[in-house]
Amino acid sequence: MDDVDRAALLALRARFEALGADDPDGRALSEATEGIPQLARYLALRSVWPELIDTRPESLEAIPAANRLLSNGANRDDLVRLARVSAYEAVFGLLYRLTAQGRDVEAPDDSPGWRLMETTATGELTGRALQSLHEDLLGMDPAGGLLE
Repeated sequence: MDDVDRAALLALRARFEALGADDPDGRALSEATEGIPQLARYLALRSVWPELIDTRPESLEAIPAANRLLSNGANRDDLVRLARVSAYEAVFGLLYRLTAQGRDVEAPDDSPGWRLMETTATGELTGRALQSLHEDLLGMDPAGGLLE
């Protein structure tokens, strides 16, 4: 690795660290040596957990079925866990369908598919696909222990 590559690797590592990513060394090295768009993968997933999966206990009252269960003595923590697991499963399935399957497997073989692609900051395609994002989803759980 020459000095230019080393400097780019260190800059990428610093970006991961500044964004709060776990294992900034491994992520930067993977992107630099394997050509996997790790920064784009991380950025695509980092807001998924807090915005789509992490059900807040106080939000249960807005769900009529949950409100009825709470009124009948259901455990709030159990309902929150159930909501989080359900949201996780839905997001996982969607990510798998979009970035691993890339096509409707029940459609004729000559049907079009799709691909999620990395872009530059100005929106130009880099040519690198974000594949199998579902594989990294559970690791984005800030608290860990989703299934406990």
